[in-house]
Amino acid sequence: MTDLTPITALGAVASRSASFGALELRENAGLALASLALRRGSVEPTPFGLTLPGPGRWVAGQGVAALWTGPDQWMIEAEGRAELDFAAELKQVAPGCSVTEQTDGWVAIEIVSRAGAGPLEAMMSKLVNIDLADFGPGRATRTGLEHMSCFVIRRSDAHVAVLGARSSAGSLWHALATAAKRLEEKVA
Repeated sequence: MTDLTPITALGAVASRSASFGALELRENAGLALASLALRRGSVEPTPFGLTLPGPGRWVAGQGVAALWTGPDQWMIEAEGRAELDFAAELKQVAPGCSVTEQTDGWVAIEIVSRAGAGPLEAMMSKLVNIDLADFGPGRATRTGLEHMSCFVIRRSDAHVAVLGARSSAGSLWHALATAAKRLEEKVA
């Protein structure tokens, strides 16, 4: 049998990262994802102690987080658990709900500004139709970024995560890195 080596969404053994002035981009290959949907007549669960958020919102708890993706639907995140069967764990704490493994279908790119919200908001304003100044921590939405659909999550004032389709991982990274590099050149 051939020895198989797992690779990240961006095609390497290790997660990609890059710095552009005050901005750092990092592929988050350790993020586990599972979708959760209520079935007719089921009660909204509180998986891992999380109160599931409403439209446009994101909440975080002890090592897990959730974002609203549609009526009675959420994406549940678990940091550092991509190698585990996170969907099975979620199914155990959300009985009567539909749970689907999503980890390998998405790429997560974390964008952190070491100089506060300004550089982050300047970069994202070139890429998405979201006013990040009014899109504070705890907010999340689906939007277009160039030709791709993605989720943008405001984890804190100086931290945004972008979730995109794994099949577009290279294009998503390129769009984010190009915008960050142009901002760095403009500031220099």
